[in-house]
Amino acid sequence: MQPLKYAWKTSQTLRQSSLHSEIWQIFRPYRTTSNLKAKVYPELEKPQDVGVQRDFSSRLAAGPTFQHFLRNASTPQEKSDSFTTVEDPPPYLTAEALVGRGRKVYLETYGCQMNVNDAEIAWSILQKNGYLRTNSLHEADVILLVTCSIREKAEQAIWNRLKQLKSVKARRLKSQVPLRIGILGCMAERLKEEILQREKMVDIIAGPDAYRDLPRLLTLADSGQRSANVLLSLEETYADIMPVQTSSDATSAFVSIMRGCDNMCSYCIVPFTRGRERSRPIASILEEVKKLSEQGIKEVTLLGQNVNSYRDNSEIQFNNAMPTNLSRGFSANYKTKKGGLRFADLLDQVSRVDPEMRIRFTSPHPKDFPDEVLQLIQERNNICKQIHLPAQSGSSRVLEIMRRGYTREAYLDLIHHIRESVPGVSLSSDFIAGFCGETEEDHLQTLSLLQEVRYNVGFLFAYSMRQKTRAYHRLQDDVPEEVKQRRLAELITAFREGAAEANMAVVGHTQLILVEGITSSNSQSLRGVALCQTSLQEYSERC
Repeated sequence: MQPLKYAWKTSQTLRQSSLHSEIWQIFRPYRTTSNLKAKVYPELEKPQDVGVQRDFSSRLAAGPTFQHFLRNASTPQEKSDSFTTVEDPPPYLTAEALVGRGRKVYLETYGCQMNVNDAEIAWSILQKNGYLRTNSLHEADVILLVTCSIREKAEQAIWNRLKQLKSVKARRLKSQVPLRIGILGCMAERLKEEILQREKMVDIIAGPDAYRDLPRLLTLADSGQRSANVLLSLEETYADIMPVQTSSDATSAFVSIMRGCDNMCSYCIVPFTRGRERSRPIASILEEVKKLSEQGIKEVTLLGQNVNSYRDNSEIQFNNAMPTNLSRGFSANYKTKKGGLRFADLLDQVSRVDPEMRIRFTSPHPKDFPDEVLQLIQERNNICKQIHLPAQSGSSRVLEIMRRGYTREAYLDLIHHIRESVPGVSLSSDFIAGFCGETEEDHLQTLSLLQEVRYNVGFLFAYSMRQKTRAYHRLQDDVPEEVKQRRLAELITAFREGAAEANMAVVGHTQLILVEGITSSNSQSLRGVALCQTSLQEYSERC
């Protein structure tokens, strides 16, 4: 209210001057947006000249609308084969300022397959803006780390790498283009403030939904500003961006079909670093798979944080009232969703693009395996007979605390149903050792689950509490570290024994193999993966 008092005094002294109308224009917004009654300041009630009113109205109409402040508010543009096209720049930057001018980018990827795909998306965006790619760290003008935040160990690897890069940046010659270093992905989303405070040599930070903004962020870094964009989006799927393969002789490729997760498991940071679930339109996915087939790619892996909860509502005819079918005995942590093309519809159409192209998908949730998905996997020869079923624990009590939506009994029923529906299927899983409140009895139940199921591949880790998660706010990380490590070692031993038996069962059988290259230890031996995903590598290396 204080500025209005001063405005009133100024108006009293200048109301006879020629500046009165201009001052009225400046202070009128304060008057019109306040809750004050008009009679308090009658001097501000002087009518305006009609011409001034019209001029103000015309300028207001030509100004920015709400849509200017919403990223991705418009429908995705069609893909362009030209690498010189630059998206419309922000109003304070010219298109020329966003061009990379041949600067070389070095990309380093940590974590899951989604991060590999994110690196390809980021590179596609930078390539279209005139940047070049290099595989040499010392040739780079821009170094971008695509990071993981799922466990503390993954984040520590990035902190260690930044210490190494600090010396690389310090040795940069004055005559060279200044070296820019950026943090991309989940760690950028989770630890923006800490990164900016701890590592002054980091120039840009971009979250998983901000890769389109990389040219602008790098332009601001050139002007000496450290910049960040970690906004999460309810719409961003990068559907209109064709990822650029990082390896020219690759035989397989990742295709992102959805982003984010709504499951909100109590231990998981993904919903807070990747945002809510949203799926790509099925048409854009099929277009990308067709192009990969034309390029000679032999295997495609469909990616998503919860890949089999895919739901395309992009077309009005998809929005029917059909309820979601979950695995028997499973439940969701969110309100049941209806309508849209589901994962079975997508898997059906993708598998028809090229019958010789093998199809995989990861990472699924056990709750989203209705019979129609299992039937497709069994029927289609090019859909790999391999399913990832993250169990996390073998104790129903711990599973409830984790908010997984199923019991040990329901999970085992699903295992039996899958093996009956898809004979010879290869199974993999994730397990967490030492979750909050886990007792020795809970641990023994997890050991017995590993021994009973006998997975072909396993990913086992000691629990690492993450900030923002439900466990961080409501549970106690009360299992000592040495107990976590002991339990983890016991789980790994049980897994290896079961995997040895499962993998020995296929010895002597003939399998269709996708050759991926020559083994590093023997130039006369080929390295590959079988159709059912039984690894040809030493199974212990997969832990």
